[in-house]
Amino acid sequence: HKPTYENMQKSLEAMKAHCLNNGVTDISMPRIGCGLDGLQWEKVSAILEEVFDNTDIKITVYTL
Repeated sequence: HKPTYENMQKSLEAMKAHCLNNGVTDISMPRIGCGLDGLQWEKVSAILEEVFDNTDIKITVYTL
């Protein structure tokens, strides 16, 4: 199944909780959901910023 913006946000919220509970301070990832899954990076990026706002978690996004 292809991701939706709603379940992308839920997954990122779960990732944030995991990071906060386990002392993770850096995340590196590609532009998740934006290749074969067809989501728009502008929307995914905005969700990432919203979810991880007010945390000290550094996110590095790589373009492959």
